[in-house]
Amino acid sequence: MVNQIKTYYAPAEKLKINDVKKQNKVLETLPQIKFFLDTIPNAYFILNEQRQIIYANKIALEALDVSQIENILGMRFGEVLSCTHAKEMPGGCGTAEACQHCGAVNAIQTSLKNKSDIRECRISTDSNDKDYDFRVWSNPYEIAGEKFILFSIADISDEKRRRALETIFFHDVLNTAGGIKGISSLIHDFPEEVNDFKDILYDSSKHLINEIQAQRDLANAENNDLKLHIVKLNSKYILELIKGIYSSHDIAMNKTIEIDPKSEYSNFESDEPLLVRVLSNMTKNALEASEENQVVTIKSEIEGEYIKFSIHNQKFMSREIQLQIFQRSFSTKGAGRGLGTYSIKLLGEKYLKGKVGFDTSRDFGTTFYGKFPIKLVE
Repeated sequence: MVNQIKTYYAPAEKLKINDVKKQNKVLETLPQIKFFLDTIPNAYFILNEQRQIIYANKIALEALDVSQIENILGMRFGEVLSCTHAKEMPGGCGTAEACQHCGAVNAIQTSLKNKSDIRECRISTDSNDKDYDFRVWSNPYEIAGEKFILFSIADISDEKRRRALETIFFHDVLNTAGGIKGISSLIHDFPEEVNDFKDILYDSSKHLINEIQAQRDLANAENNDLKLHIVKLNSKYILELIKGIYSSHDIAMNKTIEIDPKSEYSNFESDEPLLVRVLSNMTKNALEASEENQVVTIKSEIEGEYIKFSIHNQKFMSREIQLQIFQRSFSTKGAGRGLGTYSIKLLGEKYLKGKVGFDTSRDFGTTFYGKFPIKLVE
């Protein structure tokens, strides 16, 4: 056993590979277990008390694109998938601070206490820039007098993404369509006042089209089908555009959006709709987090070959939210949401070739930022 390895959550200690191989060989003496697991049309693993894989059935190996069990023997689930948190600590999967919110680790920990558990698990990976949503089942299991964990997974990424997209799409589109209907009713009832409503109707119709295009672009981005349309822009124009969009938005009621007077301006090249979508999501988050009479400040700065946009609000973001903020299905707004900050990272980094992140403190509030190349090349 390896001892005294630092961990923020689950125990870090692992069995040495020779001991793991011995556990695996125990299964060779029990072919009925292997036969049973290989006939089940689901991905199943057998884990030891250190959360290490000692067996994976055929479906699991195929799902992981692994040819033989020896390639993953002794590894933990997050390590096999190249989870972004699995390399943060020397102890590997389960030992980083963020792991306390991992459904897989928590389900396994429950089964180590002789209880069954079912949870959902979100994993962001390093290897292929992909995010997964899993439903995991964990059950205590005894083999030849030794305690193990029977661990099963089902990829529900498409289900979660589809549900979130549908919820957000219908919520936002129906809200906008409802506004258009209301304005149309006023024009119908008071035709002599049509000039008072035509600009509002035009803006609402434009917003409806933007909402539909936003959902289309996000779906295309996840399917690697999104095409960039690079144009020349100016950072002052972008800030004024964002301010104009949200100053009269419902979520900005009794709140103020200001452009930082210390902003630096520059011409640059990027995809305007995607950039505006990224900064819009940052701004919406800032406004939603803000209380009445608070100020949201937007800013641009020049950093070498990059233009940096930042959106600041006065509220502190809790550590629990910080650890999960860019995961696809995570949301502070309830079930069926959770694509806003995820799309910030997906569009901002994968397509606009930038770097997005945030800083937060109790004294200074929260700032989301995006650094983008002054000259974007596809």
